[in-house]
Amino acid sequence: MYTETERCVRAVQSKDARFDGWFFTAVLTTRIYCRPSCPAVPPKPANMTFYPSAAACQQAGFRACKRCRPDTSPGSPEWNQRADLVARAMRLIADGVVDREGVPGLATRLGYSTRQIERRLLAELGAGPLALARAQRAQTARILIETTALPMADIAFAAGFSAIRTFNDTVREVFALSPSDLRTRAMKKSARDTPGTPDTPGFLSLRLPFRAPLNPDNLFGHLAATAVPGVEEWRDGAYRRTLRLPYGHGVVALAPQPDHIACRLMLSDLRDLTVAISRCRRMLDLDADPVAIDDQLRTDPLLAPLVDKAPGRRVPRTVDEAEFAVRAVLGQQVSTAAARTHAARLVAAHGEPVDDPEGGLTHLFPSPGALAAVDPASLAMPRTRRATFTTLVGQLADDTLQLGVETDWAETRARLLGLPGFGPWTVDVIAMRALGDPDAFLPTDLGIRRAAQELGLPSTPAALTARAAAWRPWRAYAVQYLWATDSHPINFLPV
Repeated sequence: MYTETERCVRAVQSKDARFDGWFFTAVLTTRIYCRPSCPAVPPKPANMTFYPSAAACQQAGFRACKRCRPDTSPGSPEWNQRADLVARAMRLIADGVVDREGVPGLATRLGYSTRQIERRLLAELGAGPLALARAQRAQTARILIETTALPMADIAFAAGFSAIRTFNDTVREVFALSPSDLRTRAMKKSARDTPGTPDTPGFLSLRLPFRAPLNPDNLFGHLAATAVPGVEEWRDGAYRRTLRLPYGHGVVALAPQPDHIACRLMLSDLRDLTVAISRCRRMLDLDADPVAIDDQLRTDPLLAPLVDKAPGRRVPRTVDEAEFAVRAVLGQQVSTAAARTHAARLVAAHGEPVDDPEGGLTHLFPSPGALAAVDPASLAMPRTRRATFTTLVGQLADDTLQLGVETDWAETRARLLGLPGFGPWTVDVIAMRALGDPDAFLPTDLGIRRAAQELGLPSTPAALTARAAAWRPWRAYAVQYLWATDSHPINFLPV
């Protein structure tokens, strides 16, 4: 979009928050870059230039606006609705792969040369993988500076910087303030906004932005209704769960607010902060563009009333793709309660214990390696489903099957369909909630067929799939609206 100058100018002049994250406005006279919704007086169009990423702005010598804080914009929805090389690379960079494995590691995961990846990212985003990772490190550093009392040296290394001098130089260059000045400003603002409210030791309190509208009912309702005891819970108005992370583990609490998601994180290793935030945003589908999605679905006269009644539904996803695939198999042809019971038994027997000072979380969900060692005879399920379970966890454990953010959706679907016991429903629900395919569709799902019959839509899978062609590429969101016609607990925000 950043190449459409007139459209970008109109968005900036109207301060349209829907375009935050789609592009960034750099002001040639002040050398500052902003989000489209910046509250400052818009500059003259002749003084504006537009970039596709914060990293590209920083590479061009612009610094972040102190009023609108463009580094905290929601991410571009492009990276979650596409499965091409650039989108997969962006998802991996957000997951911290460049910081942990470098650009060669990124290239290895994607199956391309480093030169090809750098060329493609530069062409579309105006910045290479190192610059994109650097911008992400700067944002992580800012979060730690403003929300913790950690020494600056500890923050530098936790954010992924290799040297304190590089950390200091980057923060000054990106934010036009020293790390100490950033902390001083944050402390003054915190004292003014929430006087006398101390932070809980060991926890980070963050605000996760999103594009409005966001309907939390099915999003948090689904996560709470299917929560596995010990790993997930709904407590005090927040969805809480444990996180398996590259350097350790974490506990997160996520609570819906009118203009953001309140996030409280406890991490065993602060180097996992960027990854934890990225995975929580992905689970809650916070980078979606609900206006574009709902406008497309409204073109169907039978779906339009559902969209108008409760716009902004998101697709509840996952923080761990392998975990969700296992849970999808456990949930084949059984109720939500039975699937939770099966998963809870595995967690109690094979999960890794964790401490949760604020609630009742006790374990991480078992890793594929731990589940591969489970005796199939101990599983309380039919023999055919045991074979499905053991085949899946065996392939996940030895990396024969990969379900990470770097996967090609079409290729992964084909591999899943080749596994014993994997039919279209299981593959599509994994594609929708684990792989993140926004066009995944479940025409054989019982809830979808009931909703279709009630609304007057075709009820046979083939006819419904043909009708749903008009909803593409957002059929996964249509699923959420169709499910919402039922009285199942997944559709309601817990009280």
